[in-house]
Amino acid sequence: MEWYPQNKKELSEIHDSYMQEKPKIKFKEINGIIVPHAGYEYSGKIAGKAFSLLKNKKNNLAIILSPSHYISLRGAASHNKETWKTTLGSIKVLDSNFPKIDISIEHAIDNQIPFLQKLRFKSILPLLVGDISINEAKNIAEEISKFDATIIVSSDLSHFLAYEEACEKDKETIKAIQNLNSNGLNENSACGIFPLFVLIELCKLKKWKPRLIEYKNSGNITPVKESVVGYASFYF
Repeated sequence: MEWYPQNKKELSEIHDSYMQEKPKIKFKEINGIIVPHAGYEYSGKIAGKAFSLLKNKKNNLAIILSPSHYISLRGAASHNKETWKTTLGSIKVLDSNFPKIDISIEHAIDNQIPFLQKLRFKSILPLLVGDISINEAKNIAEEISKFDATIIVSSDLSHFLAYEEACEKDKETIKAIQNLNSNGLNENSACGIFPLFVLIELCKLKKWKPRLIEYKNSGNITPVKESVVGYASFYF
């Protein structure tokens, strides 16, 4: 499945258009963002608004926290290659103390990297986050806090609910994220629930606060309202 255009020129132009609209924010310093990871035609614009906030940062390292859609995993693992390749070229993968496996299949990571390449990030630390407890989330957050990095959390919200039900469900999830309330998240709150657990612990540690940029679901983008997927972007 192609999640974004495979033509380099087309992909570069799409990112330019997605990051053209920079939202007004209350913070001077952006420590990271939460962005969706569906196909670009569904959620690319929502993600692009968040990525646009990173245009003026010193973009050295980005840590990407992603759910695992394809690999059964306990804890967190990074990539076992020195670079990650997309249509826009290769970017360095930072070495770390996390276990290393081949995670190149994970679209929730790969969909974010062309944005980072357009923003001229020098390296990434992609982390696939599998099943974890809150205590394990704290441990991962403490390890991540040692890096001078921009944090990218990759997550869609609710899946396959009817439009109105999804809006209500996602409203509660957005509130839980903003209030740093892991107990307010459940199985169908977000496919990235475990990365969000890590982020919530990291925000508590760093005294950061997530703020919503935009919310939509696939019912706002296609005529199908019976079964939708939620998308939101935040900054913190």
